Amino acid sequence: MLEFNETQHTDRITLFAEVILPLAISKNYTYRVPYELNDVVEVGKRVVVQFGKSKLYTAVINDITEVAPERYQAKYLMEVLDDRPVVTTQQLDFWKWLADYYLCNTGEVMAAALPAALKLASETRIMLNPDGEVDRSLLHDKEFLIVDALDIQPILTVSDIVKLLGQKIVMPVLKSMFDKNIIHISEEVSERYKPRKRAYVRLNPFYQDQEMLKELFVQLERRAPKQADAVLAYIKLSREQKQISKNDLMEASGVGASIIKSLTEKEVFFIEEKNVSRLYYEDNSEFATFELSDVQQNVLEDIQDQFKQKEVVLLHGVTSSGKTEIYIRLVEEAIAAGKQVLYLLPEIALTTHVIERLRKYFGNDIGVYHSRFNDNERVEVWQKVLNHEYKVVLGARSSVFLPFDNLGLVIIDEEHETSYKQFDPAPRYNARDAAIYLANRYQAKVLLGSATPSFESYFNARTKKYGFAELTERFGGVSLPETKVVSITEEMKRKTMQSHFTSVLMEAIEEALKSKEQVILFQNRRGYAPVLVCRVCAFTPRCINCDVSLTYHKSSSHLHCHYCGYKEESLSICPACGSTHLEYKGFGTEKIEDELQVLLPDARIARMDLDTTRARNAYQNLLNDLEEKRIDILVGTQMVAKGLDFSDVTVIGIINADSLLKYPDYRANERSFQMLAQVSGRAGRRGKQGKVVIQTYNPEHRVIDQVIRNDYKELYLTEIEERKSFKYPPFYRIIQMDIKHRDAEKLYHQAEYLGVELRKHFGDRVIGPEYPLISRIRNFYIKSIMLKFERDTISIVKVKAVIRDVIQEFQTTKLSKGCIVQPDVDPY
Repeated sequence: MLEFNETQHTDRITLFAEVILPLAISKNYTYRVPYELNDVVEVGKRVVVQFGKSKLYTAVINDITEVAPERYQAKYLMEVLDDRPVVTTQQLDFWKWLADYYLCNTGEVMAAALPAALKLASETRIMLNPDGEVDRSLLHDKEFLIVDALDIQPILTVSDIVKLLGQKIVMPVLKSMFDKNIIHISEEVSERYKPRKRAYVRLNPFYQDQEMLKELFVQLERRAPKQADAVLAYIKLSREQKQISKNDLMEASGVGASIIKSLTEKEVFFIEEKNVSRLYYEDNSEFATFELSDVQQNVLEDIQDQFKQKEVVLLHGVTSSGKTEIYIRLVEEAIAAGKQVLYLLPEIALTTHVIERLRKYFGNDIGVYHSRFNDNERVEVWQKVLNHEYKVVLGARSSVFLPFDNLGLVIIDEEHETSYKQFDPAPRYNARDAAIYLANRYQAKVLLGSATPSFESYFNARTKKYGFAELTERFGGVSLPETKVVSITEEMKRKTMQSHFTSVLMEAIEEALKSKEQVILFQNRRGYAPVLVCRVCAFTPRCINCDVSLTYHKSSSHLHCHYCGYKEESLSICPACGSTHLEYKGFGTEKIEDELQVLLPDARIARMDLDTTRARNAYQNLLNDLEEKRIDILVGTQMVAKGLDFSDVTVIGIINADSLLKYPDYRANERSFQMLAQVSGRAGRRGKQGKVVIQTYNPEHRVIDQVIRNDYKELYLTEIEERKSFKYPPFYRIIQMDIKHRDAEKLYHQAEYLGVELRKHFGDRVIGPEYPLISRIRNFYIKSIMLKFERDTISIVKVKAVIRDVIQEFQTTKLSKGCIVQPDVDPY
């Protein structure tokens, strides 16, 4: 053992800190604590350490000991960054569980869990905060040098700043500048902070005098009556609210932006642009109230009773049955008991929609957290949860990593959604399952909610592992939508198809438009056309990095790969045979939007898919336009299926149901039912019964019939027998291993070797290696091995220990050079 206690320091204790580095290394590293930092080191604090020859990292202290590492001489840690821990001991335990369960390293969990600004490293990028106002006279020398350098070069790395200041320890300086809002820290330069601004209107104080205002009004009424309307609307609004936004004034007065501009030029109004915080709501002095229906009240009481015996309860409620109101009552209970609440949603975009509803009840007690927030905002939320300033956190899957210390309730809405699963990079966790474990550590209760539960959750409810509650009717007695299934084949025979739209769907759309109602059309493929084909030689352009055909996007006139982002210009001549007879096969949301513009030129049509919602607030802007009836028809991918609630949407069209039903996956029928039922549920949510039109080549398909009858139970009973017969979840656990290499031949030998080694331990539970559906992505060839294990008769902990050993042994061989092995627990 290495001895560090020197004679001149016999009265001091030599401490060693085991730290978690944000790297994929299998063991934590240990550093020696300088004597002067003995009193400030603490588990959960961040420290600056050197790892390797020159790289600096922010690490988190996992343990403090007096025992030196045996195999290597510990380096000194350089600096302690925090006055108090930013990561709780409960979080560190949670990180360890995630690493063990999902077969990854604690460092990979740390990299996913901490906001970028809390884990500075040598290559972390630093830029001036565009929203921060810097008083340079208050900066000390080092801060001034950094700001000066950023004026010349807008982006610097931590390494650049080390050279600039001529010292290794720069993290405390950067942390101080970040806290003062001088700099913005990011791992992704593209996500620069852009503050949300809102225009507010203020009346010129000159017209506060009633006589002056009256004289102005008389003049305007005579010369510019619309301007008079705007002034009158302002006066009425000012009696009800302190601040009047430009949009509110335009809506109340019925005038356009040009009228407000004219009044501004005349200095009747002043316009002020204000930053609107994403973390606070300006005026919530009055909270909304509501009464539960008798059915909802009975279900709420049932859930409360079941929570006395069960830790987890599944709420199976049909679409628009009023699940959110029940969630709100449970949240109110938890807050009254002094507990924190985690409210999970599957989509980043949904949080903005749901928060507008929940803010009416909880105001500034709600925090929002998801990956679209920039690093400044994510750190702010992190600190507020740590300081108990938020009683409720609403967010996407990454919210499970926040530093709760008094969690009382976890609500997981749309618990069946695949969006809760993280696929890349590690940890490949499922936020639903992780949240259930997290709640268990705090003795908190979990409510899972869905109109179409996952088979695993429903199975657990039927076997009494979970409690179960059911809402079988829509709120307010509204009927479920009328569903029509239309055969595309029959309509094509009768020649009644208009492009990709059957006569039944077109008639329903036209009726809705005449009645000033709205329509949502669902097509689960983005782009204009999935395939470009030469009619002479059948050549199809393919991605140079992946084994997939390129999708044509009309908006960019380019062919796109949806896996790696590769683009190339569209073709007019076949590069294989020189023919000019190229045609587009299939259709995506872009083509549907394009053709609708031709068929319905007067309709206001918008598209919601990954391409139109890349910008930070694009999704919310689309939802606002839909809510304010500036959109008649919304065309979208699965984004439109998730949680949208708009009173005037009465028609839903599913353009091609077969693309869901024919997917080669054992979950295809379950996922198809979920998607079709969820999309259908967007129609007729208040008052009037909605209408759903499902277009398909196979109208007799069992799943479509079950969707029409809304018979989830029959679907479950049919599918669960097949799962049992073919050894799939929930009866078996699945671990998938993807083996990747840039050389196809080397990959073959590596995958075969791993397969043989795994069979030595697990026998015929090992399936493969096989090529997956897409066998090359980003120039890496892929082979997959699937392992199936009985849920009740085999120790999954021992299984995972063996898998770790096999992977570790493989990585010590020469054969593993250039190979990546990615285990994925519960991959689907």
